[in-house]
Amino acid sequence: MLKINSVIITGSLNYNNTSSMSKIYLSKSTFIKGLQCEKSLYLHKYHSNLSDDTNLQQQAIFDRGTRVGELAQQLFPGGVDASPRDYTQYFESIKDTQKLIKDGVEVIYEAGFCFNNVICFIDILVKKKGRWYAYEVKSSTKLTDVYIIDASLQYYVMQNTGLDIANISIIHINNTYNRFGPLDLKKLFNFVIVTKDAINNNNYIKNKLLELHSVLAQKSIPNIAIGPHCTTPYNCDFKGYCWSHVPEYSIFNLSRLNKKIKWTLYGRGVMDLSQIPLDANLSDNQKIEIDSYMNQTEIIHKIKIRKFVNSLSSELYHLDFETYQSVVPYFDNVKPYQQIPFQYSAHYEHNQMVAHSEYLAKDSLTDCREDFIKNLIRDMKQDGDILVYNISFERSCINELIRCFPQYQSELLAIIDRMKDLMLPFKERWYYTPKMKGSYSIKYVLPALVPSLSYDCLEINNGNLASLTFANIHNVTDEEEVGVIRKNLLEYCKRDTLAMVKILDVLKSI
Repeated sequence: MLKINSVIITGSLNYNNTSSMSKIYLSKSTFIKGLQCEKSLYLHKYHSNLSDDTNLQQQAIFDRGTRVGELAQQLFPGGVDASPRDYTQYFESIKDTQKLIKDGVEVIYEAGFCFNNVICFIDILVKKKGRWYAYEVKSSTKLTDVYIIDASLQYYVMQNTGLDIANISIIHINNTYNRFGPLDLKKLFNFVIVTKDAINNNNYIKNKLLELHSVLAQKSIPNIAIGPHCTTPYNCDFKGYCWSHVPEYSIFNLSRLNKKIKWTLYGRGVMDLSQIPLDANLSDNQKIEIDSYMNQTEIIHKIKIRKFVNSLSSELYHLDFETYQSVVPYFDNVKPYQQIPFQYSAHYEHNQMVAHSEYLAKDSLTDCREDFIKNLIRDMKQDGDILVYNISFERSCINELIRCFPQYQSELLAIIDRMKDLMLPFKERWYYTPKMKGSYSIKYVLPALVPSLSYDCLEINNGNLASLTFANIHNVTDEEEVGVIRKNLLEYCKRDTLAMVKILDVLKSI
């Protein structure tokens, strides 16, 4: 059973009076929001202007869900789409659904139903031998408690409208599917029947709806403190409002601090690192971080840094990959959500000279992995160590390339064997300053060590944005705009390896 905080109002729905109902009906998304936090639900209904802006990554998740839902419809072809024309026409969509059912349509996409001010839209509704089968589509690779509660709410609403439901299922992505040849939708998706769960959750759903309706009937915002529920099961979109009292750098930024310890400290009124009691169960690195913050001093272990620097060869590559993921594999020998490298940058140092090389694939619909491999092998041909930042990521990317292209195994393994990790001195706190704010990410380390060099001036200034931008570049039709995007992608990746050069220079100077 889902254990997250909990609310909807009883009474019949007047389809024609949409304006009066706009703030008191619940959908499945607002129901889940209310289960996570009643305050979040209330703010969403009455103070939506206080919500955080939707970032590109969140929008990409929404768009991905839409695409997967449309793809799953092909499993049940010939259906009629009953989805609302826009967000103001939910009730017309519900009436359209009833008409389609009455007219004998046997496959309906986005079928809408309403019971006691609760509205739901089921992704796919199919009639077989006089009974209805409901399917909810998820872009996730696994079944979760939240999805079961989601489906239970839909079952509750449809059942109470009098629809004869044989069963309800969740369709989700099968991440073990490795594409070869035409896309096989039956292998791409897993089907899980959750009818028994939905029936068992009937009373839970009914009671929670009453609770949530009562919350929405209140005249003031629920007084709910921040807590683990702010990020579980989803990141709340009112975090900026609710967390405004938390300092920019607080116990929540302390590196690798156990969540339970964080919230225990917060419950005792501790937010600033200077307030952490001596009996707190902290690691040595966390104590170093606190000491640096308290005294506003740098922590530098010169002997360990010197040993690290001296372990590097005189000829040295600085290498960085960028990857993207696609829920639907576009070409052979790719699984859903597989990390696909599409770009790299390399700065090569020798005899105080620095040379640069780079690669950028055409687009995410073209399989450029072998081209990526060939260019990488060519550009890494000189002797010398290959310095990366977070070696586990680059190593895993290359191992995946070996799996898909075993003919390059020896050359790629040789590249792995030459890799060393520039992140190590910062991860181990051999070098730490308060400006790093508990992070050893290169995005924090660079401005702390080399203030004159940052990512702020770049159009693409982080890895997630680079990944999303490349994944969608095929949708851009203007060739000039494509050229600008490619230039921005190259500049970002180049900044990563230039940052590594400059960071190493600082370590050498010590």
